[in-house]
Amino acid sequence: MAHTKDDRYLVPALEQAGRVLFCLAGSDASHTSLNDICESVGIHKSRAFAILHTLNKLGFVQRNTEGSGYALGPGLVSLSRRFLDKLSAPRLAEPILAELARKTGNTAVFGLIAEKYVFVVAKHEGEQAFSITMRLGQRFPLSYGSHGKAIAARLPARELDLLLREEHLYFHGDPMRFDRERLEAEMEACRREGFVTDVGEMVQGLTTVAAPVIGAGGSPVGYIVLVGLFSAETARELGTDVAGAGRALSRQLGAHEE
Repeated sequence: MAHTKDDRYLVPALEQAGRVLFCLAGSDASHTSLNDICESVGIHKSRAFAILHTLNKLGFVQRNTEGSGYALGPGLVSLSRRFLDKLSAPRLAEPILAELARKTGNTAVFGLIAEKYVFVVAKHEGEQAFSITMRLGQRFPLSYGSHGKAIAARLPARELDLLLREEHLYFHGDPMRFDRERLEAEMEACRREGFVTDVGEMVQGLTTVAAPVIGAGGSPVGYIVLVGLFSAETARELGTDVAGAGRALSRQLGAHEE
């Protein structure tokens, strides 16, 4: 491991536990002996045993019940699931976005949640003479426009409450125009119909239709949005297609979406 000036902040026991996990991950054997772990990591046997005992209790390591040795445990799956969902999500979204763009002629975009923001991670532009483009990696506030309303509609109550306590909320464009009562009605409609719209509030003349994308845990991990220069009436007509795309991707990510 390369040393940096920030190494003074390392917690030795945690750093050693991490090295033990990497040791087990890199082993070709089904189980690795305590002696081999100590030699690889460079720690005393009593310290290694204490670390392994703790990791075993948390489910991150499992002990061979038929002999000596340790291996990675199933508890690591729960830690990695969300990351793996996000890693595979853009690839799974590609054909869904392509079909949505082909069917509607507009630009279909998939974004992922990262803390208080969402990032564009996949897109497919329609085949009209004029289409709206959006660059990959573009960042928006979590509460931004139609995708913000779609995500908020499916957030667990506690997370929604925390979001609504933010100083600046962009559900209706300028935070000064935020209307809590209107948002409640829009979220309820999104839960019922599967989509929500924005007609020119975020960008004048631009209409968007968004649907939430739900992960295996039942909470939103992102959104699919259709972007174009169409009317509010057309947005309602396209809503069914966008909601269907959101549900299709959610199911592929392990959500139980009807």
